[in-house]
Amino acid sequence: MLPIVQLVHRPGILDLGWGHPDPAALPVAALRRATDATLTRYGADALAYGAERGPGPLIEWICARLAHIDARHPDPTEVLITSGASQALDLLCTLIAAPGDTVLVESPTYHLAVRILRDHPLHLVAVPSDADGIDVEALTIILRQLAKRGRQARMLYFVPTYHNPTGVCLSLERRRALAMIAAEHGFVLVEDDVYRELSYDAPAPPSVWSIAPPGAVVRIASFSKSLAPGLRLGYLTADASLTRRLIGSGLLDSGGGVNPFTALTVAEVCATGDFEATVTQLRAMYRERRDALAQSLRMYLPPGCRFTVPGGGFFQWVELPEGVDAATLLPRAEQTGVSYLPGSRFYLDAARSNTLRLSFSLYPPHQLTEAARRLGEALAAIR
Repeated sequence: MLPIVQLVHRPGILDLGWGHPDPAALPVAALRRATDATLTRYGADALAYGAERGPGPLIEWICARLAHIDARHPDPTEVLITSGASQALDLLCTLIAAPGDTVLVESPTYHLAVRILRDHPLHLVAVPSDADGIDVEALTIILRQLAKRGRQARMLYFVPTYHNPTGVCLSLERRRALAMIAAEHGFVLVEDDVYRELSYDAPAPPSVWSIAPPGAVVRIASFSKSLAPGLRLGYLTADASLTRRLIGSGLLDSGGGVNPFTALTVAEVCATGDFEATVTQLRAMYRERRDALAQSLRMYLPPGCRFTVPGGGFFQWVELPEGVDAATLLPRAEQTGVSYLPGSRFYLDAARSNTLRLSFSLYPPHQLTEAARRLGEALAAIR
């Protein structure tokens, strides 16, 4: 039988490379209720071609939700429903940039977003980051160097809140500086903000979109992390002039919007309070898993390993001792029954080979503890 899910379980291996939710945490009952309510409420209209921007009930809820969890209440004309964050990024690459244009990418960054950027294809330039997020001073230098070569950046893709892969949150000072730099140099910031709902210690900081001058930022969001990835449902917030351009694209004009039935069903989940209940449960569950993994890494990793505990999201970034290559270590780790993604996957160039990414979203605490023990065993074996 052909597979129906992306996730592949390998017997005997705790694979912390997958940034997937635990299937047991997916809100099957809530979505079943919402599906029935949607068909009862809207009838055949729920199954027709939808409005290009997306259904009004979901857009209105998103506007109210962002007023609650972010620093700005968008106007409905600034919101566009998409088929997940990936489709939003692909759509922006099509309409904002042309093949060969220069696009800046923080380094390290979400490796699968890079796949989308390269599909177009674009000239990608890495911008380094540190413990406070993307380095705005380095960005200024890079922009100056590009100008000397007669090139201008069209976009900058970054994940400022509970970063994938490092878990870092961009400081508020840098958020403000980045917004001003983008406005000054005339490129668009593409802010991947899919982890905002998954904050474990304190509310997420204001999005860059919420504090930036009009037109400087497009913010991408998704229900994949906060509800269920199989919905393939997300949205973006941007200046109304840009959302009008997007709505006029051939894809949305031809399809009558994307996922209209799914979007109406999610609107029902949100209206009944099931979304808030689900997010509350997910925060508690992932907080416990994050803490279990961090405590176990402290216990089992040898001296010379470093990590900081993320304030939200799915991922734990680990720096191994100098001279230890995470890609070289991986076969030994899998022999002990644990896997991960080497940090080199997340760099365009100049990869730090002694880094790796662990996801704590998929496994319960006792298995995360065992995974950390196995990783420590693999490190001890090569040392």
